[in-house]
Amino acid sequence: MTHDITTPDTGPADRASAVLGRPHPRLDGPAKVTGRAVYASDAALPDLAHAALVTAAIPRGRVAGFDLDAARAMPGVLAILTHRDLAGAVRPVKHLMEGGWANSSHRPLDSDAVAYSGQIVALVVADTRETAAAAAARVGVAYAAAPFAAALDDPGAETVRLADLKPAHRDPRRGEAGAAFAAAPVRVSGRYETPVQHHNPIELFTTLCAWDGDRLTVHEPTRHVGALRHGLAAQLGLDPARVRVRVVCGPIGGHFGARLALSQHTALVALAARRLGRPVSLVPSRRQCFTIANHRPETRHDLRLGADRDGRFTALVHEAAMGASRFDAFAMEGTDVTASLYACPAIATAERAVRLDRNTPGPMRAPPEVPYLFALESAVDEMAWALGLDPIELRRRNDTAADPVTGRPFTTRPLLRCFEAGAAAFGWSRREARVGAMRAGDWRVGFGCASSARPVKIAPASLRVALTPEGGARIETAHHEIGNGITTLLAMAASEWLGVPVGTVSVVLGDTDLPPAGLSGGSSTTTSLMHTLERGCATLRARLAARAVAPGGALAGADPARLILADGVAAAPDGRRADLAALVQGLAPGSAGTVAVFVPEGSGPDAWERTRTGRLALGQTEGALAWAFGAQFAEVHVHALTGEIRVPRLLGAFAAGRVLNPLAARSQLTGGMVWGLGSALLEETQVDRGHYRNPDLAEYLVASAADAPRVEAVLVPDEDERVNPPRPQGPGRTRDHRGQRGDRQRGLPRHRAPGAAVADPGRGDAVAMAGWLPEQDSNLRQGD
Repeated sequence: MTHDITTPDTGPADRASAVLGRPHPRLDGPAKVTGRAVYASDAALPDLAHAALVTAAIPRGRVAGFDLDAARAMPGVLAILTHRDLAGAVRPVKHLMEGGWANSSHRPLDSDAVAYSGQIVALVVADTRETAAAAAARVGVAYAAAPFAAALDDPGAETVRLADLKPAHRDPRRGEAGAAFAAAPVRVSGRYETPVQHHNPIELFTTLCAWDGDRLTVHEPTRHVGALRHGLAAQLGLDPARVRVRVVCGPIGGHFGARLALSQHTALVALAARRLGRPVSLVPSRRQCFTIANHRPETRHDLRLGADRDGRFTALVHEAAMGASRFDAFAMEGTDVTASLYACPAIATAERAVRLDRNTPGPMRAPPEVPYLFALESAVDEMAWALGLDPIELRRRNDTAADPVTGRPFTTRPLLRCFEAGAAAFGWSRREARVGAMRAGDWRVGFGCASSARPVKIAPASLRVALTPEGGARIETAHHEIGNGITTLLAMAASEWLGVPVGTVSVVLGDTDLPPAGLSGGSSTTTSLMHTLERGCATLRARLAARAVAPGGALAGADPARLILADGVAAAPDGRRADLAALVQGLAPGSAGTVAVFVPEGSGPDAWERTRTGRLALGQTEGALAWAFGAQFAEVHVHALTGEIRVPRLLGAFAAGRVLNPLAARSQLTGGMVWGLGSALLEETQVDRGHYRNPDLAEYLVASAADAPRVEAVLVPDEDERVNPPRPQGPGRTRDHRGQRGDRQRGLPRHRAPGAAVADPGRGDAVAMAGWLPEQDSNLRQGD
């Protein structure tokens, strides 16, 4: 069930032609539910061989030897590769968050060293997947074990300040928080912990590599084909002038942080394919996916909160520690959000990474803020109890229009509107604060609430948009469909901005042969791509208008700025109409399509170059904090005799900018709440003696349909003029078009042309595609 508080303005003045802002089913949905969608491991190539992994059975040490005879003797086994074969074959690259491309800098077959349990120690290739798996099981490995530390309190765990691990990190602080806490009339303090948790997408972490002479094609589910392409080329020492690397990523069967960038196993499969002279596919087991990809690490939070008798915060001290690997300078962090969420005059934070003998963690279901906000919101609720205040009222008294640490204003601050809307829809007024006062038979009933927050990110991107002779459109970009509905949203936007039916728009994503774009994540996908598409559509509208009003044109003499494109026609104010397909066919050769490049205002001077070469280039609004907000509500039942927990109802009210497709936004929001339920009550990876002991869906518990309660999403309007100032109107425009935050489409801020752009007077575009092979786009000149 969902609710809209209001229906914001959603499109052109001609409401009948509005597409954005109205619910639209997923265009890619039918292919997924009928099995016609082609995933990476579905690619059927001639003479395909299959790989299987052998992973380390000790947490730390070295490989002392192999017994490969039994495996090699199996019919159909083609190769068994170990560090003896591949040492030095894979060159080092940095972690994505350190300016590189990889989800981990670790190279598993580079030596006999074992850095963690589950590390790849051998790759077996055979004619069939079943033979490869059986042979991998027969590979004997002898180890020389070494002391290890795999949990925060293990002897040998190395605790370091996050600022020492990551030089750019700063611990937010303001005033003298220690003294302020000691003097606070009301104080709460506690330790809050979250466990190790793992992604368990239905699609496993597969890869397929095929060589064709000097061309390497990789089929792999990834949220950043650019990072995989450029990073893999660097790992294999390939000269881009001689060897072409293409990465293809179709639909992704589960992402949200799981498929960060370049994987450790991709280079190994590519090397095996080159040695054998035939394509090689790897489909790892689910158990192996716990160690060959990233995960959410355990976190520990010591949090102290002080307030005056009126409930206004006077001190916040948040000290956090999180697990990290020995070999990557990467750790999840989040006190930048907890320090800025509420008004407080004295704040101190300190984050530490605990370096362990485990694989490198990473984003999980995107935000690193999840465990940090869990700790803060738990402390806020304890403070409400200590003060005898309603938890929403306490949050109201500590609301702030500016970041208390830096003084920067929020572009919008709809947190309390979310609480008001959510409380009304949830029935918060029925809450009885006394312990045990709310019951349903033997069940004790409780109502709870918490704040949600997520900083808005935006990144450079490029795409190709073209009108087809039949009156439709085609959009192409190297971005990805990770399940957030971007395919549908791009088609909806092109439909509204170009006046073509949604069903006539084709969207092609996830291929490095397409115009480069950034990482699909960080709540930046839609914000970035909608800017880019709007720019391309504006160029095409101008061309169509010029053709229509030219002497002899169907709308000759009309004001091009007042033309309306809708329903496959161009209409002039005097009532004359021109068929869109006919206008397209009358355009000069090559001018029915354009490549648009968007670089956000305030991006660094190398932002576009970083994007083009597959490096991270996420940015934020300058001079202010642009955040999405929400208010979560839960009804929880605890059995008085058994302690069993049930959650019959969840409700969330969210302000995430203008909602461009309410159907997709609601799906994400309700799905996120079910994920939160699973994270809080079910999901936990058991770490024992350096091993993950429940690496399967039988013992790693995720929320199922039987666990999912009644879930409601309330959409709260949040037009953000700071992030998304009004845009000048142009041909075919009747109003400024705005997006919504993050993957739920925050907004379209001002953009500037990249510094490396060159103008093509014949097309009137600005493009910046240095290093792009000319044959990839017939509309680009050799010099572009």
